[in-house]
Amino acid sequence: MSLLPFWFLYIISDVLFVIIYYFVRYRRDVVQQNLANSFPEKTEKERHDIEFKYYRYLADLIVETIKMITVSEKQIRKRVVATNSELVHEYFAKGKSIIAVAGHYCNWEMAALNFNFVTDKRFMIVYKPLSNFTFDEFFIQVRSRFGGQPVAMKQTMRKMAEYRNELTVSVLVGDQTPVMHEVTYFTNFLNQPTAVFLGIEKISKAIDAAVVFYDMKRVKRGYYTYTLVPLTENPKQTAEHEITDAHVRYLEGMIRREPQYWLWSHRRWKFKPEDKHK
Repeated sequence: MSLLPFWFLYIISDVLFVIIYYFVRYRRDVVQQNLANSFPEKTEKERHDIEFKYYRYLADLIVETIKMITVSEKQIRKRVVATNSELVHEYFAKGKSIIAVAGHYCNWEMAALNFNFVTDKRFMIVYKPLSNFTFDEFFIQVRSRFGGQPVAMKQTMRKMAEYRNELTVSVLVGDQTPVMHEVTYFTNFLNQPTAVFLGIEKISKAIDAAVVFYDMKRVKRGYYTYTLVPLTENPKQTAEHEITDAHVRYLEGMIRREPQYWLWSHRRWKFKPEDKHK
């Protein structure tokens, strides 16, 4: 299926949308609850419109992900464009490694593939292993296609120490949900107390890396841009939780701009602050 051209995959996506939205009704209760909690100021019709557009996009995201197993470098360069890749070289010239923070927004995996072409330095993609071995292996294969080095989340600090004498780029997804026993910090995100990992902040301070955020936009079906937005160049000079709050706030702004491109079917709010004390 991955060998099929994009135009044909989008025909499949149109059919897939009907199946997952109307027949399977894939996690529609989760999506509706997430939208109601995140946008209480919107009308029911406005939230329904976001829900409908989200499932249309989710079908596209599924077929694009399948395509990534065979997509060519030429197609990735054509379909995903970095608007300010020179920022990477400016940081390297200052002797700074880079932590690039992404969200589950637009096709974040395709943007990571494109980032391989921005630099010839070591490029690591930090990921949270999936419980399903087959899917986990699939994504490892996709992420490593153009030279990226997938690194399991729990191995991150060890790898950073191993490559401390190199200039590197590390991509981390900032809106993962921690497991209960790992939660140490909640912040307000989309009108809700939200548990967040502090790993981005801890790693950037440990290796004194510049922190940037992927600001992704969907130009049209199958085409994207991303802009690297500087969050801090000197993480050791920031206050506790300052970096974490910065990337959470930026993601929230991006979601509010075009909410249909975030992963609403993800069970992001599994527990509340009071659950820590039960």
